[in-house]
Amino acid sequence: MSDDDGYLLDNRRTEAGERFDALAELFDASTFRHFEALGLRPGHHVWEVGAGGASVPRGLAERVGPQGRVLATDLDTGRIAGTALPAQAEVARHDVGRDPAPEGPFDFVHARLVLVHVTDRERALRTMAGALRPGGVLLIEDADPALQPLLCLDEYGPEQERANRLRRGFRTLLAERGADLSYGRKLPRLLRELDLEQVEADAYFPVTSPAGAVLEAATVRHVRALLVDRGLATDEDIERHLASVAAGRLDLATSPMISAWGRRPA
Repeated sequence: MSDDDGYLLDNRRTEAGERFDALAELFDASTFRHFEALGLRPGHHVWEVGAGGASVPRGLAERVGPQGRVLATDLDTGRIAGTALPAQAEVARHDVGRDPAPEGPFDFVHARLVLVHVTDRERALRTMAGALRPGGVLLIEDADPALQPLLCLDEYGPEQERANRLRRGFRTLLAERGADLSYGRKLPRLLRELDLEQVEADAYFPVTSPAGAVLEAATVRHVRALLVDRGLATDEDIERHLASVAAGRLDLATSPMISAWGRRPA
């Protein structure tokens, strides 16, 4: 996704690579756990929506094996197309909020941290569910920043207060771009409304980790100019915050990632 499409965190920026690596470190283990539990297996055909980086498409390709197929799509495929992927993984440009589904059907459709940013989320979700074969699984993993809005859960000093203030500014920018900051909690209901069966959900969020610090620094650098232009932070605020992050003095939490899944009736 790109700024041209209203997405705040443009994949073409230098910081995007740092963000993708940090997100993989933070969330891949949880995502792959769901793949295993939901029965992803060799020979399956999978659509990975809004792939961004290569870690999830690569993990999917390993699980479906040479007889399977993984189609990884995004608005901007430049970053993922430049990585080495197994032969069974294909990369294509696709706008899930506007385009019809690619040729399927698919045994498994997955999107992580995508729909919260998509303007026409309802259409995108219908497109993904409609691409499933009977009995196929839809797994949507998305953030709910309003559910846990703090960057520092333990706000015991001025550094933590500043961190949380900057996080509020970031959420303001997201909302102005059309992000739904309470989207994650809606996923179970939305999957049931698509007539999917066996709908379940859980949530996961790291409270402190080295990858969380990398993600925070890259995100702040990415949106720095917008924060300052909108009067949501000063350059001094940002410099001090980045110094605190680099010094390891902050326990930095993420927004909860809610994973919800359901199965198309056979």
